[in-house]
Amino acid sequence: MASIPFITPDWQAPANVQALQTTRHGGVSGGVYASLNLGDHVKDLPQHVAANRQLLSPELPSEPVWLNQVHGTRVIDAAQATCLESADASFTCRQRVVCVTMTADCLPILLCDQAGTTVAAIHAGWRSLCDGVIEATLGAMPVQASQIMAWLGPAIGPEAFEVGAEVRAQFMAQDVQAATAFKAHGDKWLGDLYALAGQRLRALGVTEISGGGRCTYQESDTFFSYRRDGDTGRMATFIWLD
Repeated sequence: MASIPFITPDWQAPANVQALQTTRHGGVSGGVYASLNLGDHVKDLPQHVAANRQLLSPELPSEPVWLNQVHGTRVIDAAQATCLESADASFTCRQRVVCVTMTADCLPILLCDQAGTTVAAIHAGWRSLCDGVIEATLGAMPVQASQIMAWLGPAIGPEAFEVGAEVRAQFMAQDVQAATAFKAHGDKWLGDLYALAGQRLRALGVTEISGGGRCTYQESDTFFSYRRDGDTGRMATFIWLD
């Protein structure tokens, strides 16, 4: 498994909380999907996706609970999930159940509590982030928000995430302080997903927030980026309890 260059989250999670973030390297896919594409909903060859997912198995305690991500706010209990449920977040209190989110510019967020009893993975694209996927996930976890810590994985950065005024307006309609996460850029705005997620987390009482600072759009040698490339692969962010 040394050929797969995982990113290990830089947070103070309990020892029994395990997490991994993939990059675009270490798999068998070719072309625009080179090489560790884990998304089976893109145009990559199915056998390549299956092989890439199999390459991960020595590092994971069980098959991840893959989701059909729809940019919504539905949260599922991964231990009770049926096959490929439509949702954008999952949590578990059960050992060896692997929560996962796939991204290629959207923000992956990992959560755990300080006692190491519950973990969660969130797919936070701007729509789901604005509509409350973080709030929904914390609401589903059977622990107090003040006991939760968060790690923000690689996403499109604040110098690359260009949006229209309507996106900024939607965030500000939810919270006026969201204005501080946008910077004027001609007739558009540059949005900071890391700042927006941090605002939502802190408003809920989460104070231990790590990660951020990477840019999937700018770091083309390391990450897939849908906005940069269109047809492209997907990275995965995993979390589970030992």
